[in-house]
Amino acid sequence: MEEMIRVAVDAMGGDNAPAEVVKGAINAVAMRQDIKVYLIGRQEVVDKELKGLSYQGAQIEVVHAPEVIETAEPPVLAVRRKKQSSIVVGMNMVKDKKADAFVSAGSSGAILVGGQVIVGRIKGVERPPLAPLIPTQKGVSLLVDCGANVDARSSHLVQFAKMGSIYMENVLGVENPRVAIVNIGAEEEKGNALVKETFPLLKNCPDINFVGSIEARDIPSGEADVIVCEAFVGNVILKLYEGVGATLISMVKEGMMGTLRSKIGALLVKPALKKTMKSFDASEYGGAPLLGLNGLVVKTHGSSKAKEVTNSIIQCVTFKEQEINEKIKRNIGGNHGI
Repeated sequence: MEEMIRVAVDAMGGDNAPAEVVKGAINAVAMRQDIKVYLIGRQEVVDKELKGLSYQGAQIEVVHAPEVIETAEPPVLAVRRKKQSSIVVGMNMVKDKKADAFVSAGSSGAILVGGQVIVGRIKGVERPPLAPLIPTQKGVSLLVDCGANVDARSSHLVQFAKMGSIYMENVLGVENPRVAIVNIGAEEEKGNALVKETFPLLKNCPDINFVGSIEARDIPSGEADVIVCEAFVGNVILKLYEGVGATLISMVKEGMMGTLRSKIGALLVKPALKKTMKSFDASEYGGAPLLGLNGLVVKTHGSSKAKEVTNSIIQCVTFKEQEINEKIKRNIGGNHGI
């Protein structure tokens, strides 16, 4: 019998919880028989959502967690005080090896704090980054970091590059992934103090395939596989990316419905356009793993629907099967943490 991948899912986190989270979990176990999902939340609420839905009983289990950490709560205080919240219970399941991964669309701050304080960093990892996949003309790129470390140092960015390379090579199958640092120009001498300090370190790092600087306009065309930056820059890139993508799709749809001629044209291009739009749909790529922890923690969008929850759970299976944490430990474990 094949080994089950155990994924703890925060049933109470996100704008569309618990309904969409529960649906996403059920879709995931329907797709793969080697997944066991623990839905963590208020028992009566989760049971109500499960009622009437069809699923393999052995693959879904509800874990009661009476408390919920709200988005507006101070993260450190919330994690410390709400020991019975869905986020803290889920993190502890990963820490205690009762689950292989934890997925949540809940409070970003609480997930970042809980990941470091409860699950803990791999020895040698200075700062765990959030690393979402973003769509490009050539497929996808990994954006590291998009929200965890707004005041990163050069040594942190070097580790981001190493961990990002391991992820892209093993989870996405990208051979010798190209690593670039976000900059305001291609020249080595350009950039702020952090970029200028980090550039030569990346250039001389034997563990990565560093291709130099990348300007924001070149990210969508897929000029690099791993995009390295500190979290302030990464979060701005991610949010602008999502906003422009959604606006363009909306404008294209509106334009196609403007006249009878455009409507006829829309029918002709619909299959090709649908395929292109799907490739730029963030929900297709799951959530953002918090790399460098002793267990896997995945943060999904607060607005996640069932599809993104499903893809985030499936993402955990690949992460586990490819032993990403073990590879990070071997690559970075010899370095000293702070």
